[in-house]
Amino acid sequence: MSATPVEYRTVSDVRGPLLVVRDVAGVGWDEYAHISLPGDRRHGIVLEVDRDLAVVQVLEGTDGIDPAATTVSFGGQPLRIPVGPGWLGRVCNGRGEPIDGGPPILAPHTAPVSGNPINPTARQAPAEPVLTGVSAVDALTTLVRGQKLPVFSVAGLPHLRLATQIAAQAAAGDQPFCVVVAAMGLSHADADAARDVLEERSAAGELVLLVNLADDPVMERILAPRVALTIAEHLAYSLDRHVLVVAADMTSYCEAVREISAARGEIPARHAYPGYLYSDLASLYERCGRIRGRPGSVTIMPVLTMPAGDITHPVPDLTGYITEGQIVLSARAHARGVYPPVDPLSSLSRLMRHGAGPGHTRDDHLDVAAQLLAALARSRQVRDLAELIGTDALSPTDQAYLTLEQELADRLLTQRPDRTRGLDDTLDRAWAVLGTLPRRELTMISAAQVAAHLPPDPAADHA
Repeated sequence: MSATPVEYRTVSDVRGPLLVVRDVAGVGWDEYAHISLPGDRRHGIVLEVDRDLAVVQVLEGTDGIDPAATTVSFGGQPLRIPVGPGWLGRVCNGRGEPIDGGPPILAPHTAPVSGNPINPTARQAPAEPVLTGVSAVDALTTLVRGQKLPVFSVAGLPHLRLATQIAAQAAAGDQPFCVVVAAMGLSHADADAARDVLEERSAAGELVLLVNLADDPVMERILAPRVALTIAEHLAYSLDRHVLVVAADMTSYCEAVREISAARGEIPARHAYPGYLYSDLASLYERCGRIRGRPGSVTIMPVLTMPAGDITHPVPDLTGYITEGQIVLSARAHARGVYPPVDPLSSLSRLMRHGAGPGHTRDDHLDVAAQLLAALARSRQVRDLAELIGTDALSPTDQAYLTLEQELADRLLTQRPDRTRGLDDTLDRAWAVLGTLPRRELTMISAAQVAAHLPPDPAADHA
């Protein structure tokens, strides 16, 4: 029989979202706390213990708390949530409490939201694609099951629209698949828009949506990705599903970490973020992957905004060290009306070769992607040259390259946000773009593939 928790009436200070409780004993970090005040009951997590002092983060905020009338008891274990398929089809807040009008989520098993990174010796290399239905991603920066592939954006670009589109239409072939979305720091309008886009997949029982609004307690923003990953881990490693976790916006998460760090009086590092921001992000991202002997996988696509478009800012900088590539959105492409405004030359999927090409997608996939990127790089060089010498001075080949970037945007990259494109359609569009070039320029693709996918070169007949 478990002992009755000790109740402490020794709250000595309220600092922003934190309570300081003195004269405690046997309390550890990350313990779950129950906070009782007249007419209300709140919950908290122990952030720090120093001898007989405990610092408790209040999940619902500290508004209206009178230290003299507040009682705190500690649960003796970290915050745990029920895990199982009961989450699918539900909409919850950042703490995992339903906000869709449905019943509480119940399950025979629980798991701590703090989780653990996958043991490196138990990891299996990511393989096989997660097809997003978005041509700019599937063709050129293929997402692989078990990968960590972030989206880098700036304020004002449609990164949330892209994130919800991918969450709504991604698939893993004929394998069991579901999506967990952690939306952090959203406005009410953005939250409503995200729910509308994801409604069909949620109704099908294939999606979990955690929504943390901008005016919700900051601690919810820190819990949301941890709750999402805890749900995903059980679905993947116990129920054998392939799970995609979409976390947006991770910059809001990092700002919440900075706010809590400041409230604790910690010494700031770069841009006032705490020095442990790297390890904090790694503790999230390294929970994703594949485990040997288990068929499921957890893939994560974090979405983050770069303040002032600075890719060297701590949030994108540290994210880049942990993850395996990036999809970069371009303000220039957005201004030209391209959606999604992906910059292919700044984007990279380091694991693409493990999940695309022969035996995975289509035999011509990797070669077509490499040729397109090389042609786009040449196209931009020719554009710069044309600004110096004029288009009339360009050779016929250079003039073909000059138009290629617009052809790529029109035929392949531009896509309606409510339309899913199959991989065959995507790669056929990529061939159509390459078909605007003289055949002799397609040096990265075999002659047999060129003959199979493109008509004869008219220019060669007149040579």
